Amino acid sequence: MGALPVYRWRLAPDGLATRRQLRTLGLRPGGQDVVAQLERPRRRRGPLVAFLYRLDLAKPVRPMTAARRAALAKANAARRRCPACGRDAGYVIPSSLGTCVPCHETPFDVRQESA
Repeated sequence: MGALPVYRWRLAPDGLATRRQLRTLGLRPGGQDVVAQLERPRRRRGPLVAFLYRLDLAKPVRPMTAARRAALAKANAARRRCPACGRDAGYVIPSSLGTCVPCHETPFDVRQESA
């Protein structure tokens, strides 16, 4: 298998789209392989690469079911719950901190005494 064709930014042929472009059209790749790459030049860190898929092989996005919606809500709620204090932070807890901001800024010794 050879290398994928690479197209410059805004020069990809018709009939190819990125995942994001497929999504705006209500489509998904549907298991098809990547057919090309799109390179967008960047000044400092090298080119930004996006994969391209064929539009004619794309499938419609699966509809959101009630069970999927409930599972997504449960997963998002778990991402807001602080493992240190157990409260809902009201925002997604950053993985870099691991806890809500008040718990992160409070020393561990003080948290144990107040519990």
